[in-house]
Amino acid sequence: MRGQRLDRIVALSVEGLSRSAARRLLDAGRVRVEGRAREADFHPPTGALIEGDVPEPASSPLSPEPFEVEVLLEDEHLLVLNKPAGLTVHPGAGRRQGTLVHQLLGSGRALSSVGGPERPGIVHRLDRDTSGCLVVARTDVAHHALSAQFRTRRIDKEYRALVWGVPRRPRGRLESPIGRHPIHRRLMSTRSRAGRPALTEYRLLSSASGVAWLGIDLRTGRTHQIRVHLAALGHPVVGDVLYGQPPPRVAAEVRAALASCQRLMLHARRLAFEHPASGERVEVLAPLPPELDDLLRTLGLGD
Repeated sequence: MRGQRLDRIVALSVEGLSRSAARRLLDAGRVRVEGRAREADFHPPTGALIEGDVPEPASSPLSPEPFEVEVLLEDEHLLVLNKPAGLTVHPGAGRRQGTLVHQLLGSGRALSSVGGPERPGIVHRLDRDTSGCLVVARTDVAHHALSAQFRTRRIDKEYRALVWGVPRRPRGRLESPIGRHPIHRRLMSTRSRAGRPALTEYRLLSSASGVAWLGIDLRTGRTHQIRVHLAALGHPVVGDVLYGQPPPRVAAEVRAALASCQRLMLHARRLAFEHPASGERVEVLAPLPPELDDLLRTLGLGD
């Protein structure tokens, strides 16, 4: 381990300890080099004595639940799921049970520990009401590798969305920065005073009766990015109660079709990334859920 950073040495020396957990131990002064606490980026000299107090791994406070999510791809490093609409990814304020994490724990699979006991394996999220591709890490090594790809925008994320109205341009780039709404703090907005760069690209696939079916490439990963950008464009996602309402006049056939499909019409169709172990490019497609597929057929829409 000559020439390695101290946090990496500690993580590699303790089974099941992630690098982020090692950094937390170092920040707390619980690891010493020759009797002296050091920073995470310290490079110990060859032969130096490294000692510390490593706590037992924290057990999850969550109760496992039956696993019911469709698996699209799985190996010993990761799995890609087709998350249904209405399923929250991990516990948070107001949601302490009935999440995807509870189901993952119930499946008995090994999961990465990087996210802590309440977010095992969770590398990224989808909104509760968005369906489609979601990748989960089974090892800490895979978690760090996938996180790096998300951070550096090397993961391709393609979505499908049913929106109100038909964009004037069949293709477009939406680049307005996104941040917290200046008044309604639970919402995101393109009018934020501290917006972060965001890029969404869309293309028109088909349209009928005042709605349009769009293909969307998500180039950045801001909270509610697609929903906020499309609402700002004047074409909010159908079923989005936060960022858009239906126009005053809706065609009777659209109203009738939507009555049987009460959900956000947004689906994460495709993920493409480098496999964290082999380095090979992996592409995974999530089929449309039956209720959304039936709706599109009824409206005469599709790719």
